[in-house]
Amino acid sequence: MKIVALLLTLTLAGCASDIPRPIREAPPENTPLAQALKNPEKQRGAAVRWGGAIASVENRRDETWIEIVELPLYSDGQPRDADKSAGRFLARVQGFLDPAIFAPKRLVTVAGALDGNNTHTIGEHPYTYPVVRVEHIYLWPIPSKAAHHYYRSPYWYDPWYPWGYPYPYRRPR
Repeated sequence: MKIVALLLTLTLAGCASDIPRPIREAPPENTPLAQALKNPEKQRGAAVRWGGAIASVENRRDETWIEIVELPLYSDGQPRDADKSAGRFLARVQGFLDPAIFAPKRLVTVAGALDGNNTHTIGEHPYTYPVVRVEHIYLWPIPSKAAHHYYRSPYWYDPWYPWGYPYPYRRPR
């Protein structure tokens, strides 16, 4: 009986995810970024789950502001590597986040509530950012670059090596 309980515990622990539930599951009334950009004051307080690529990080006295280029999300909350975006938004996180870890181009997903807007410039262009008061944040791991090594198997046999196949290949006309 104890063995069954132990196996059941290990099985359930294997199914656990380190991704917080608000990141994995969008809120029922998830406001799209395009809608928040049109009327930010009307959307104040709305629950959102947005993600994208980090553009910049600014640490202030008690909080960190992250500028994020929005990307569409997969169903589990991970940002897609896409060339389209609805715009940018600011994520306001309580406490300090290391800019070396939360570096530009890293993918991040935040969940929280809309907290108005803020106007800054991108270059010389003024831009109005919706601000998300972050309750949950998840920095996605950098995908490993698996090396693909192609090699000739030593067990592969070619009876015509090195002279080639005796019947020449002819393209169909």
